[in-house]
Amino acid sequence: MSKVYIFLADGFEDIEGLTVVDLMRRAGITAETVSIKKTREITTSHGIEMKTDRIFQETDFSDADMLVLPGGMPGTRYLGEFAPLTELLTEYYNKNGKIAAICAAPSVFAKLGFLKGRKATSYPSFMDQLEGAETCEEPVVVDGNVTTSRGLGTAIPFALCLIAQLMGDEKASEIAESIVYKR
Repeated sequence: MSKVYIFLADGFEDIEGLTVVDLMRRAGITAETVSIKKTREITTSHGIEMKTDRIFQETDFSDADMLVLPGGMPGTRYLGEFAPLTELLTEYYNKNGKIAAICAAPSVFAKLGFLKGRKATSYPSFMDQLEGAETCEEPVVVDGNVTTSRGLGTAIPFALCLIAQLMGDEKASEIAESIVYKR
């Protein structure tokens, strides 16, 4: 079974983080939320208080199949400033591990040099921060082991794309079908 870690900081965008967790769990993927704080308590960008599954300092990431960053502010800034996370991302990226970011969070990848010479996207006001990337306005962009997405409105396609990478297109289609409103 695939294992994915979704990193959360105070001020992360609710939908971007939790849609990934929800759809992955529906697909049978072990998706665990990880606080970069010293506690499991996190407050979303819209003031919802929640608890993560894990705390960064107490987690062994050696079983990861993918690492995911949601956007939102100031959550993205906090993720990018948290040295243990940026070190983990760099180590994982250098081993060709799958990494994904949505909304403002691709800017964290850009600052780490992961987007140089790659196609990437982000929230429109963050596109100028994707230094070295060939920017695109597609909802979700996959270039090698790096996946980026635009924002809140692309959270479902982003999550489904990640599911497809881990479990195949058929499983992603099955999950997409299960969440479609039918009259």
